[in-house]
Amino acid sequence: MPQVPQTFFDALAVRTWCGLALQALGRAREEIDAINVYPVADGDTGTNLYLTVESAAAAVDAVFAGHEVGSRRPERPSLAQAVRAMAHGALIGARGNSGTILAQLLRGMAQVLAADDAPHTDGPGLRLALRRAADSARQAVAHPVEGTVLTVASAAADAAGKAEGDCGAVARAAHEGALAALAATPGQLAVLERAGVVDAGGRGLVAVLGALVETLTGEAPRGVPTSLSAGHARGEGDAAEPHLCPDAAATPEDGGPAFEVIYLLEADDDAVARLRRQLDALGDSLVVVGGDGLWNVHVHVDDAGAAVEAGVEAGRPYRIRITHFGAGDVHTARGERPPVERVQRAVVAVVPGEGLAGLYADAGATTVLARPGEPPASGELLHAVRRAHAREVVLLPNDAELRHTAAAAAEQARTEGIRVALIPTRSAVQGIAALAVHEPERRFDEDVVAMTSAAGATRYAEVAVAEEQSWTMAGICQAGDVLGLIDGDVAVIGSDVTATAETVLDRMLAAGGELVTVVLGDEVPRSVADRLEARVREAYLAVDTVVYRGGRQGSLVLIGVE
Repeated sequence: MPQVPQTFFDALAVRTWCGLALQALGRAREEIDAINVYPVADGDTGTNLYLTVESAAAAVDAVFAGHEVGSRRPERPSLAQAVRAMAHGALIGARGNSGTILAQLLRGMAQVLAADDAPHTDGPGLRLALRRAADSARQAVAHPVEGTVLTVASAAADAAGKAEGDCGAVARAAHEGALAALAATPGQLAVLERAGVVDAGGRGLVAVLGALVETLTGEAPRGVPTSLSAGHARGEGDAAEPHLCPDAAATPEDGGPAFEVIYLLEADDDAVARLRRQLDALGDSLVVVGGDGLWNVHVHVDDAGAAVEAGVEAGRPYRIRITHFGAGDVHTARGERPPVERVQRAVVAVVPGEGLAGLYADAGATTVLARPGEPPASGELLHAVRRAHAREVVLLPNDAELRHTAAAAAEQARTEGIRVALIPTRSAVQGIAALAVHEPERRFDEDVVAMTSAAGATRYAEVAVAEEQSWTMAGICQAGDVLGLIDGDVAVIGSDVTATAETVLDRMLAAGGELVTVVLGDEVPRSVADRLEARVREAYLAVDTVVYRGGRQGSLVLIGVE
């Protein structure tokens, strides 16, 4: 169905653009992976771009969800809120070299579009945003190379700068400039010329800009390759189309670093400036993007430990991902992985804090860390399922909001021949109950039934602090109130963490129970758990209590009653 044209670029256009860009990258992902030869022929550029945009789209959707009917806020967020969410989502979800650069492109646009908090922008505003995007991305790369996505982004900004008219005209010009620059990339970078392909990151950016054209004009642009068929070879088809050939000899450059290191980093500007110098001396393909205290760091090095240690010196690194560029750890030139010996069964679980991640890992689960306000995307869950290297996987989302995301990851995994069962756990304490009865030696169906039964028999609660005034099932709460939620609904509004947790516990145990699980957040003193344990001993005979430290988990206290 064609999109409705939009003369101006506003919050709704941001949301539409993210959705269309995700669809475009989904369609082009495999072909982009197949032509990925620079800087490393690891066949994952399309996947990394997709995951980056998926994170951006999810962040924008979350902002819109907070402004829907029933909220005291306006029905639709502002342009500034939407673009900031898009940039932040891309930053925390950026994958690989190209995904990190795309995150900076979106951040550069957001800096312009959110500057005056206007409800929308026009053609000149979009021109300026595209210019800032290209310039900021180039500045984020330690040693810019022509013939890459940076070249394509600069060409798009140059073409947009010469365009006159509304946002649709500017977007069309940017897309056409990017497409022409993409076709020229093999003549600028020797490795592309030898392989007979265009730059993969640039190809992804063309898809993203094509989605912008469709958002603003209602029509998908012509002349964008949609397959790797022979008809796209040089001399055939539209003269503006770049050469795409999956059968080219896509070999990586010899003698490159052994590891790709990526992490998010909380640090100030001065510390990041020192970090750039340190990492530049350690390796290559250095890209550091972000600002305002949060950064995404990407580098290729031989000493992965030194790259992480440099981050520790600069601030607080987390979501650390280290990939070895050996044949057993990354894609080959054509995006294929050598076979890996699989175990029969594994459990993959989303956990809300480092402490629980350790607990789940000790029990044999493959974990995905969900930091407060940063839910994992389906691609991250799919990666964890693959990383488990199992024929059968039990997936525990541990959050009601992640059920559809987990279902999408499970469906994709099934197409790859992995048998996946999704247990709809809504809290980490339900996941703990499920994991406690997990027996890999049982038949898969029997194991899933037992785990589902254990999770379903566990009531869950959490104690958290209200961020703003709002209506709840227990009445009106004010910002700063302590809330006790049982099975997802606010049941208690209080002012003290311990007293609220006790009230919640009493209400849960009124219906009976045999085991109470308490998970304390980072900032909660042990005395809270001691009081809850004492309460159980004094008032509820034959009920046991176990206590865990959850780390930075969002909630102050999690409680489970089996």
